[in-house]
Amino acid sequence: MKEYGSNVQKLADHIVKMEDKAKRNLYAHILIELMRQIHPNMRDNQDYTNKLWDDLYIISGFELDVDSPFPPPSKEALGKKPLKVGYNQQNLTYRHYGKNIELLLEKAIQTENKEDKLAFVSYIFRLMRSFFNAWNKDNPEDNVLLGQLEQLSKGALKEEIDYIRQNGPVDAAPKDRNNNSGGQERNRGNHQGGSFKAQANHNSERQGGNNQGNPNRNRPNKFSGRNGNNRNNRKKSGI
Repeated sequence: MKEYGSNVQKLADHIVKMEDKAKRNLYAHILIELMRQIHPNMRDNQDYTNKLWDDLYIISGFELDVDSPFPPPSKEALGKKPLKVGYNQQNLTYRHYGKNIELLLEKAIQTENKEDKLAFVSYIFRLMRSFFNAWNKDNPEDNVLLGQLEQLSKGALKEEIDYIRQNGPVDAAPKDRNNNSGGQERNRGNHQGGSFKAQANHNSERQGGNNQGNPNRNRPNKFSGRNGNNRNNRKKSGI
């Protein structure tokens, strides 16, 4: 193996020719540490140690007879090619949308509630737009996307598609809209009922806290009298 060099190859051949198994075990462990130092950047874990022993068996031509902490690899697995991963053979009408869009459309067709169904189709419409923009930088027209949406759904969502074509997609599901409107009304009532009172109390506490926290704030200092005398002198002199 070229990554270890010819010297490691010679040492492995020398260890194979040793008759004493105890010496072979000792020298094999020493050679493993030498192989580890050749590539110090590799992580020192069990998998890498197992790889070093496999490499040593391969370098020795699978003739090394030592007590290894790992089972030796087989000769058949050395040149065996991995199995090919089969490609997805699904026929997609529009590959840039993927299979998940078709699965979502099947789910939307099975939805019984009309409002939820319209919200579901609107979500799929926006999702198709984002996929189209990722595939093609040109901004698609709504009629193009709606035509493709009708083609993918095979006409089963014609009522919802016609609504989106005339009025545009809805923002969210009806349940979400009701929950949001109720929360907004509660928040609006909280702001109207208690915001100004809380602000007034906050300002009074703020002013009182400033005066209480600084006892020298209103106490006259040594410069206050001097400033008053200067103003009186200016009035007398006519300045």
